[in-house]
Amino acid sequence: MPRPDWTPHRRDDGELLGWIHPAGDDWVAVDVLGRPASDATEWLDAEAALEDHGIAWLADPWMLEGEGERPLRVRILEVTPDEEGSPGRIVVKIDDFGDMTRPATAQFVLPWPIPDRLRPPRDGDPDPRTFSG
Repeated sequence: MPRPDWTPHRRDDGELLGWIHPAGDDWVAVDVLGRPASDATEWLDAEAALEDHGIAWLADPWMLEGEGERPLRVRILEVTPDEEGSPGRIVVKIDDFGDMTRPATAQFVLPWPIPDRLRPPRDGDPDPRTFSG
């Protein structure tokens, strides 16, 4: 558990969705990447925010900045939150589009919680599926 006052919240199948922690008299939901998933709210609303947020978005493409001239399209391989004094990590790899015949792509180990340089794609980001002459 990242912080002693954070309570894990799991799906019915046991998969971790995030944590809920106190914020004054209210509660805040935090997703598995360490980002707020709700504003300060009632406990049940914080739970609902994590349930609605889910974890399917972890499988989406992400952009990693700072490793080259332009952002790299990557996929998340691993999320390990801080635990008992051990720093967590997020492992990503360059997106290979699921091609199992390709050689392994470069991997990058980032700190947990999510650093600013790992972000969802935006309009104008390079698209590695297209070629330019």
